[in-house]
Amino acid sequence: MDQGVEISRRLKMDKFPVPFPDITKPVQTGTTIMATEFNDGVVIGGDTRTTSGTIITHKVSDKITEITDSIYCARSGSLADTQALADIIKYYMDMYRYYIDTNPMVSVVAKQFQSLSYTWRDKIQAGLIVAGWDSVNCGQVYSIPMGGACVRQHVTISGSGSSYISGYIDAYYHNQMTKNECMNFTTNAISLAIARDGGSGGVIRLAVITKDGVERKVILGNHLPCFYDG
Repeated sequence: MDQGVEISRRLKMDKFPVPFPDITKPVQTGTTIMATEFNDGVVIGGDTRTTSGTIITHKVSDKITEITDSIYCARSGSLADTQALADIIKYYMDMYRYYIDTNPMVSVVAKQFQSLSYTWRDKIQAGLIVAGWDSVNCGQVYSIPMGGACVRQHVTISGSGSSYISGYIDAYYHNQMTKNECMNFTTNAISLAIARDGGSGGVIRLAVITKDGVERKVILGNHLPCFYDG
């Protein structure tokens, strides 16, 4: 019997099931994103690993996206969905500045993300954090989880790695942090998530947003803090 025919016959037998994944199931992605308010602004950060199931598709992706000069969003969930949302909101805010002739407030951007997330809640997978600075309310952080809620928080986390660090956040956050304390706090939290969560990894990207502008920073893998020997 031809070898190809024999292989095909065996694959059709119950004791030799075809080891192909079910492509009708949604692909789960992993990440860790975080944002924290401090006295003069906000720090927003995230890891850089992009996954498709158990496959790492990108090691150094940028999950922190500029919406305006002083407002950024961090994205978790489906990469395509969150990129599309960010592009749409960025376009809306460009039109807002053109017609209103002023920069939008952080709350306006957050509400726009919430509106689209709720409208398309059964079609997209998008967990978002909007953080920035405006002249009315200064530094602000808004959590927009899947489904379209919108909650302002002093510190928020999202993504598959967030479940590993919620205790660390509760234990070490306080509302009088300086800029450097906030950057170290965010770096330590994301590093802990990277160490535990298989969907999080790569390097850490940070953005510090104040009235003076935006400062971007990348912390390479060999410079990530380590909390134990192992």
